[in-house]
Amino acid sequence: MAAQAQQETALEDSLRAREIAVEQEHLDRVYRRLEEKIHEAEFLMNDAAQRGQVGTPGALAERDAQVFRAGIHLNRLNNEFEDFLFGRIDLLLGKDGKKGPDGAYTAVEPAEGAVRADNTADIAETLHIGRIGVLDQDYAPLVIDWRAPAAAPFYRSTPVDPGRVVRRRVIRSKGRKVLGVEDDLMRPELTAFLDGGELPAIGDGALMAALGQARSHTMRDIVASIQAEQDLVIRAPAASVTYVEGGPGTGKTAVALHRAAYLLYQDRRRYAGGILIVSPTPLLVAYTEGVLPSLGEEGQVAIRAIGSLVEGAEATLYDSPSVARAKGSSRMLKVLRKAARGALELNDSPARLRVVAFGRRLELEAEELAGIRRAALGGTAPVNLLRPRARKLLLDALWERSGAAGRHTDPELAAELRSSFDEDITSEDDFLAFLDAWWPELTPAAVLDAMADERRLGRWARRILNPGEVRKVARSLKRDGRSVHDIALLDELQAILGAPARPRRKRELDPLDQLTGLEELMPVREETQRERAERLAQERVEYAHVIVDEAQDLTPMQWRMVGRRGRHATWTVVGDPAQSSWSDPDEAAEARDEALGTRPRRRFELTVNYRNPAEIAELAAKVLALAMPGSLSPKAVRSTGVEPRFTVVRESLGATVREEAARLLERVDGTIGVVVAMQRREEARRWLAGLGDRVVALGSLEAKGLEYDATVVVSPAEIADESPAGLRVLYVALTRATQQLTVVSAERDEPDAAGVPDLLRD
Repeated sequence: MAAQAQQETALEDSLRAREIAVEQEHLDRVYRRLEEKIHEAEFLMNDAAQRGQVGTPGALAERDAQVFRAGIHLNRLNNEFEDFLFGRIDLLLGKDGKKGPDGAYTAVEPAEGAVRADNTADIAETLHIGRIGVLDQDYAPLVIDWRAPAAAPFYRSTPVDPGRVVRRRVIRSKGRKVLGVEDDLMRPELTAFLDGGELPAIGDGALMAALGQARSHTMRDIVASIQAEQDLVIRAPAASVTYVEGGPGTGKTAVALHRAAYLLYQDRRRYAGGILIVSPTPLLVAYTEGVLPSLGEEGQVAIRAIGSLVEGAEATLYDSPSVARAKGSSRMLKVLRKAARGALELNDSPARLRVVAFGRRLELEAEELAGIRRAALGGTAPVNLLRPRARKLLLDALWERSGAAGRHTDPELAAELRSSFDEDITSEDDFLAFLDAWWPELTPAAVLDAMADERRLGRWARRILNPGEVRKVARSLKRDGRSVHDIALLDELQAILGAPARPRRKRELDPLDQLTGLEELMPVREETQRERAERLAQERVEYAHVIVDEAQDLTPMQWRMVGRRGRHATWTVVGDPAQSSWSDPDEAAEARDEALGTRPRRRFELTVNYRNPAEIAELAAKVLALAMPGSLSPKAVRSTGVEPRFTVVRESLGATVREEAARLLERVDGTIGVVVAMQRREEARRWLAGLGDRVVALGSLEAKGLEYDATVVVSPAEIADESPAGLRVLYVALTRATQQLTVVSAERDEPDAAGVPDLLRD
């Protein structure tokens, strides 16, 4: 028996080596073609540079356009991504002989007679799938772009609905070397032949091989292992709003990123206005930002944390749950509107206006000035943009006080006199100084700082916030720095205040302008297409498509902020109500619907958990049942046989957590996340000092969207009790691990003899 097993292993290894060699031969051919294309791109750039010497405006414009296009092409071709070529499908003969623009046949279903009566068939077409499309010199496809229609069967085909696909192969490579292959048979009952030989199958399945790989601190794309329900979302039409729900481990974030790349591929002109991806935390941005370049897209997509959406402001602090509830609530909109108007009275606003006109001293007292301010603020325009209205009302009151209105019955003479009066007044330094002090230009930061005064905020928030909320919010605004909730308040204040028009900044001269000899003919050169794209990207505040990741965590005020960036956009909204850390989901849903407007919704649900083994998913389901009774967990696709480990605090909490993290370092090859209640973040980092880069400490709210080979969840009761949404936050913490989970119970957890905390017992 042993000899037979060895013989079978040797045969399998020999077959695997042969198939790797087959794919290596194809990859070599692809790279030879890529080198040819790189030389073509370099020639284009050199040729474009030569055109710049011609000395005509047309030549300059053509040079800029060619350099821009060739530079992008060269940059993409020079990048040797891991798994540049990652997939292959072997297909039956199709129903028709039509070919698409990528050179592949378009038929989805096999032709009649493609499968013979004896259940045998011939492979009619083989397609290789990669990150960008590559054609040979005869325009036949060497590599199909993963976003092209011809690549869809690689993701959509299943044994239940195989279409033309007989075998799906995932190819693992690095640079120019093929490292391995894994096959899935879509028609296992069929005997298929390719080039006269029987089609082989290698390995135990591509998906399981991918799920077993160790994690790093950056996200890998899933382009080689996208599953059918995920592909439906990625390739869904972009019109209106695409709403995607899915539990932990269903690949929501990965699907959102791949969807951005797909939309740009499908209609680059439509999305020239840019795609914005909103993530809940900077950690998730850092984790995901390398995915889009690996998918062949960069430059048109902005990935921003919710606390980084306002230019010049960055969230560095966290608010307590009670402060977060007050700041995030839609009630704050009324407070901010009152604060924006009330802030005009700060900085010792003058109580009297004195000017000289027509030889007379004219005065307006405090009561009259207050009436004028109320009248000016009766308009609906932003506060800063109401300054011209206030200025006119002041001049009207002074004109009335001067008595000059009745001196002329002739309308033309009266109008001329009034114009002269206004010119005299507005040229006086005293009037200009008064206007600057009485109606200053307000900034969002100045108003927010003014709200840090508890007595002042109490006046503005009367009957809106209770005294306890006023006290806590004011104190939080005194801190050095901003929280993620403050960023949404700044953005709202920007909309309430408005910004006076600024003179356009003069563009710096291009050094090439000095080389053309055209200065006299073209004193101001028009922006090139590339310069305009870069400038608009920097100035962009609205986007053509907005993708919101972990949407269930957005507060009403944050939905208003995000909504302003997609007023004319199409949307993809990705979330899971069971993972929401916001205490009032109904209020947030109302704000979300207001941000999305009346656009029709298309809904998808992801139901399969690819991250957690069944042993961890079953434990997390106990918390889900407490947090949201009746909710169903996504189904885990694999089991490792390793049950979650429970332990209690021994010498001290810090020593126990460090020991458990060190233990996991010996058992997994990848990363380890230690999840603690938010107030213990800094403390936990000290516990883990010196254990190396593979171990990271993070607060419960920071864990959203991340995954690790192993996790240590510290004191479930402490996490559950830190906010009204604590059970949902604990559910998130328990679903981060791909291999092993350790739960450390403190006294507050009331562990049983086996160390299982009360919250996690049956």
